[in-house]
Formats: sequence, C-alpha cells, structure tokens
Amino acid sequence: MTNLTNLSEATITKKIYLVREKKVMLDRDLAELYGVDNRVLGQQVKRNSDKFPSDFMFKLTQKETDDLRSQFVTANISPKSRVLPTVFTEHGVLMLANLRDVVP
Repeated sequence: MTNLTNLSEATITKKIYLVREKKVMLDRDLAELYGVDNRVLGQQVKRNSDKFPSDFMFKLTQKETDDLRSQFVTANISPKSRVLPTVFTEHGVLMLANLRDVVP
C-alpha cells in the first residue's frame, strides 16, 4: 500500500486531468494510490453507488479515453483495456477515502 502521507504534491498533481471542464483522477490511479486492485475499487463503488452521484464520478467515453491517452503519456490507460475508465472529481475522491474496503 502506498503511504499517502509521503506522496508529494507533484506526484498527485500529475494524476489530475481536465475532462468535461472538471478536474478528475482516473480510477486506476486512485486504486494505485490507495494500494488496492482497480477491480476492488470498482466493486466498492458499485456497492456504495448511492454515495457517488454523477458530479462525483463518471465513465469516460471512448473519444475522451483516446484523447487522454494521446495527450498525456503519463495517463494510466492501457490501450488493451476493454473497459472504459471511470474518473472521480474531488468530491468523489473524498468519498472514496471514506469507504472502509478501499482505504485500509
């Protein structure tokens, strides 16, 4: 698990993208930061879907995914992935931090 208190501001800032005029973080990046598998993060979000309205998170379109992949070499989006990434706004990131099974 990543020790979140030792992360630099620059490390976190590099993982923030602008999509639909909102600052967001990719599900894969958040799972890595929290030290959990992306699948576990997704399961917890589904189990707590009432806590994640559309202004907290949303699924990227194929075009948005392709744009992020081409514009940001650092974007953690595998071209082999069959699932479109989910992104979380600031409020969504805070809500994730409060889910018991995501943040040990």
